[in-house]
Amino acid sequence: VADGASAVSDGRQAEPLQSPQYIDSAGIDLDGCREAIDRIDRELVALLEERFDVARQVIRYKERRGLPVLDKRREDALLAGLSGFCREETFPYIKEDFAMIMEQSRNFQEEHRLSFGLLGRTLGHSHSPRVHKMLGGYEYGLFERTEDQLDEFMTAGTFQGISVTIPYKRAVIPYCSQLSARAKACNSVNTIVRREDGSLFGDNTDYAGFRDTVEASGVDVSGAKALILGSGGVSGTVIHVLRDLGAGPVIDISRSGGDNYETIGKHSDAQIIVNATPVGMFPQAGTALADLSLFPACKGVFDLIYNPLRTQLMLDAEKRGIPTFSGLKMLVAQAAAAAELFTGKAVPDEKTEEVMQKLQAEMENIVLIGMPGCGKTSVGKRLAKDTGRAFVDLDKRIAEETGRTPAEIITADGINAFRAIETETLRRIVRDTSGGNTETGAVIATGGGIVERDENRDLLRENGAVVYLKRPLRRLPLRNRPVSQAD
Repeated sequence: VADGASAVSDGRQAEPLQSPQYIDSAGIDLDGCREAIDRIDRELVALLEERFDVARQVIRYKERRGLPVLDKRREDALLAGLSGFCREETFPYIKEDFAMIMEQSRNFQEEHRLSFGLLGRTLGHSHSPRVHKMLGGYEYGLFERTEDQLDEFMTAGTFQGISVTIPYKRAVIPYCSQLSARAKACNSVNTIVRREDGSLFGDNTDYAGFRDTVEASGVDVSGAKALILGSGGVSGTVIHVLRDLGAGPVIDISRSGGDNYETIGKHSDAQIIVNATPVGMFPQAGTALADLSLFPACKGVFDLIYNPLRTQLMLDAEKRGIPTFSGLKMLVAQAAAAAELFTGKAVPDEKTEEVMQKLQAEMENIVLIGMPGCGKTSVGKRLAKDTGRAFVDLDKRIAEETGRTPAEIITADGINAFRAIETETLRRIVRDTSGGNTETGAVIATGGGIVERDENRDLLRENGAVVYLKRPLRRLPLRNRPVSQAD
């Protein structure tokens, strides 16, 4: 407002304005006009604030996918389309105003680009932004880039620090003017910091993350033969850590070469197995590269995957009594080391442990099992309410999807038909993010017989803490429970 003081300019909350009398018998009511302009200005400011908030979301979307800030075709179309909403006399002025608003929106987006983030090819289910926010307090985004987009990102990017994941841990090395001794030794870079002169310094914090995991596991790797599944960027780091801890020999298993998955059986004396591939990672969980029955001497399985918390390889190991360790500790520990490089501030070990525990608690479902009628639904609803989690009643979900209750399916089609439906419904719940469980952790009440299938037990354990509710058999109800009635 150029003419006189306004309620906007002094920052005070103005009283609600009455409809002004623009024209009276004496002519124009200037005070009334000014009051109307003040009201309109407040509305415009609120709308512009909302527009900038949306612009921030737009730049996050574009940053993630490597799209330019300026979309000239869209801006030209918007400006041309204004004529359909404006009077002829105001169109030139409004068009100029909108051109200025879009220019300022671009400036805002450029100035609010992310300084830190994760570079990779597919990052849809990464927990890294939350981990870095909890550890370092800064905003941290995702930069999804194809191989064709990598060069532009590395040479023209505005980032101050990035983490690097599959498949670029070696591909980024040529863009770094200097590497740490650790990065050189591992031939792998997973953390890059931009120096004051604009050059890039490459480091390897995966080393610290995996070493912390091994040392905290309590598994003695000294003198142990180890198999590394995978030959990607992180495998060199794993090999380096194990050798530094005294393991040997350390064998790298790849899809080709003399030591591959077809000939892996010749290393049946292996004592340590590490999965350094994405095989078994959510949402393609349930697969494993190695048959652990081939390795009777195995005393420790490490899987660098952290989602799910227990991969198929880990579940198979647990059944054989082999200690297992997921990639969650490595994720948080390497992120803490990266945060120290990004900010120049130390991250206490207590903070790292706190973040790891919090993340696991949020990711892990609470699964209730037990005989029919033992109270899984009642307990589950109360537990979900008290913990602020989503509640999923598996039998109710089956009824919603099939139009029949479990009892009706069993009576009409038999128990085997019901068990097949139950397994597929459970699979969708624990592996489909649209089910609302995998990313946040839910309370799941199951049917009484779900544990009869090995496949179901694995599905429940992938991201689940399983709780067995017991109730005296004599107190279990039989009504509408054909399985209980039959036995």
